[in-house]
Amino acid sequence: MPATVLTARALLLDMDGTLVNSDAVVERIWRRWAERHGLDGDEVMKVVHGRQGHASMAVLLPDRPMRQNLADNARMLAEETADLDGVIEVPGAAAFLASLRGLPHALVTSADVALSTARMAAAGLPLPDVRVTAESVGASKPDPEGFLKGAAELGIAPADCVVFEDSGAGVAAGKAAGMRVVGVGPRAGVHHPDVVVPDLTHVRVEAAADGEIRLHVDAAHSV
Repeated sequence: MPATVLTARALLLDMDGTLVNSDAVVERIWRRWAERHGLDGDEVMKVVHGRQGHASMAVLLPDRPMRQNLADNARMLAEETADLDGVIEVPGAAAFLASLRGLPHALVTSADVALSTARMAAAGLPLPDVRVTAESVGASKPDPEGFLKGAAELGIAPADCVVFEDSGAGVAAGKAAGMRVVGVGPRAGVHHPDVVVPDLTHVRVEAAADGEIRLHVDAAHSV
């Protein structure tokens, strides 16, 4: 069966769950947080992927003042940055990033600069030259601001960008930005991205002479 082919002029890449498997540390830290606040850990884990921490807290503790969420989030970011145990690349991520050298692409992550730098290094992955981090935006995913900023920094129209995401919040943000979305991993499929792959070994990048990027996606995993 032939591969599904998506064409783009730029790629916008989420980090956690898309390039870096940080599930172990995310589970550890957020389940501890849930216990401290008397919340069910399984329910908390359904909310936190893809969002900035303070945005997750606002959903989970809707009556708590935002200043407390921001302070709590700062503490948790420091905790996450210090805890890199079990942080590894998503299969195929290193080869995928290597295939993007010289092509327009950006990292668009809910992590801040310190956390994204630490996790990419722990996974042995190079940081893209263009990065949109938590400090760069006023609104967390599922708001499209981060992806729109990434496209603007690359000078590419949103409709010509393809997003790679693993979470519901991220898929929603990409769609709201008017972009096509490749879902990566088991969380992505239920959120109806354009295509789903189990990991990045199922994507091949081809650079065309006219500047177009062709993504060959294993058709067995498309939706």
